[in-house]
Amino acid sequence: MPRPSTPAQAIGLLAWLALALAAATVGGIASIEAASFYAQLIQPAWAPPASVFGPVWSVLYLLMGISAWLVWRERGATTRGPGLALFVAQLSANVLWSWLFFAWHLGAWAFADVVLLLALIAATIAVFWQISRPAALLLVPYLAWVGFASALTWSVWQANPGVLR
Repeated sequence: MPRPSTPAQAIGLLAWLALALAAATVGGIASIEAASFYAQLIQPAWAPPASVFGPVWSVLYLLMGISAWLVWRERGATTRGPGLALFVAQLSANVLWSWLFFAWHLGAWAFADVVLLLALIAATIAVFWQISRPAALLLVPYLAWVGFASALTWSVWQANPGVLR
């Protein structure tokens, strides 16, 4: 099948970027007090300052939106639907983590969610690789960051049992 027309591709790109931005916004609502809450937690020496998270996540959400768009425009790919479904599932798990950790202070659930998120990102990359290698490669920094976030979530949860249940 041919790719969508140029106007349709532009609209598609905007739509996928909007979805990524919407996820960032919903997660951001849970993280309104994140900087002050994060500062109160016992953290490992290797934990980045709170000011690092916003810029890193901004870039990652941009890369996610572009990645999904690259797959979306490959209309003839048989795994396109499942790949995009995995993308949406990982985006949902991503949003949920902010609520579990920052809003509800549920460390065990946040850790379980971030491990699930890591698996969903890896699965998304595997499916995207079959459709568009650039799309898959755009998610590699995200996978690396969430791998780091998994270790950080575990460490912070274990160091703060009275705050993070």
